[in-house]
Amino acid sequence: MLIIKTLFWVSFFILFYSYIGYGILLWIWIKLKRVNAKKQNPALPFFEPPVSLIIATYNEQDILEAKIANCFALNYPEDKLQLIFVADGSNDNTVNIIQSHPRITLYYEPGRAGKVAAINRIMPLVTSPIVIFSDANTFLNTDCIKEIVKHYADEKVGAVAGEKKVVDISGKENAAGAGEGLYWKYESYLKRLDSAFYSVVGAAGELFSVRTALFEPTGNDVLLDDFIISLKIAKKGYRVVYEPLSFAAEAPSHSMREEQKRKIRISAGGFQSMVMLKDLLNIFTYGKLSFQYISHRVLRWAICPFLLPLMLICNILLYYYEAGSLYNYILWAQCLFYGAALIGWLFSLKNIKVKLLYVPYYFVFMNLALYIGLARFYNKKQSVLWEKAKRKA
Repeated sequence: MLIIKTLFWVSFFILFYSYIGYGILLWIWIKLKRVNAKKQNPALPFFEPPVSLIIATYNEQDILEAKIANCFALNYPEDKLQLIFVADGSNDNTVNIIQSHPRITLYYEPGRAGKVAAINRIMPLVTSPIVIFSDANTFLNTDCIKEIVKHYADEKVGAVAGEKKVVDISGKENAAGAGEGLYWKYESYLKRLDSAFYSVVGAAGELFSVRTALFEPTGNDVLLDDFIISLKIAKKGYRVVYEPLSFAAEAPSHSMREEQKRKIRISAGGFQSMVMLKDLLNIFTYGKLSFQYISHRVLRWAICPFLLPLMLICNILLYYYEAGSLYNYILWAQCLFYGAALIGWLFSLKNIKVKLLYVPYYFVFMNLALYIGLARFYNKKQSVLWEKAKRKA
């Protein structure tokens, strides 16, 4: 029984720390730091360097004109902003649409090797000191670039991550949209805490930027290029800053089936990234960065999905051997949570909206995706030439 109790409580505390405790710990540390600070950080000086905005596209004819109009509306001097579109492999009208706008620099090769290969191919051609990456299906706020580049006045900043917002303009919210939206709100809050503590541990590909001189090409088989690129810069001793006033808005996934495709790919990429960045586990070498990386990413990706069933099994055993104890209440709480997730899944199949069920449903959904993603990574079945998830109109 001692072994079962130990496994139960170790699982409980790691799960609590990973999903809730880490954020609380950072919040307390940041509050204490601000209280004890003798002076506030000085305002950043005006900084307006040349910038390249790179957008990788593949068969995006349906949304491309809107994306281009969004780029032209950005509040940044036109003579300092180079718009670069990469359309490798596109066989619809994408290339013709881009070519109809002389202000845009187009790079195109008929063969499709994936987004990572396209970025690696054109980065040596970029001459601006700052490069910003964005996706074709996301829309940037007007002052997006100004809010990003101001941080580069600080020479210790090597990359800046913008905020991702999941916005459903259709008014017909589904489980995928609600769950994804809640998840990214929580993630955005954690990234604010990460940035205030030391550094963001991984940027989202919808909107992030780097100093061009610090960019390192990744292998063309990398699944989470944005994550690897930003953390390689952080490993060099530079901070990755989070800027919530610079954001990319995109529609939620069309359905949970479409969201599943995306989550499985990200999960497979997470396991690949942990192998590629294994030296970041050495907290004696990387200090704060390792602490954040392990707490925010490694525990959630590699440990927690396996502790969830372990804790439940241990709880069931303790329920039978320690009747009437605290374990009874914890088991009922677990059963209620997983029952709510199951009901949320059944309701989603019938398009019945119950917001209270979105959180447990999406939580279980994400952890199941990690199991499938691990299998995909282990069997090398997750290609970089992935089929993009359909988004709501």
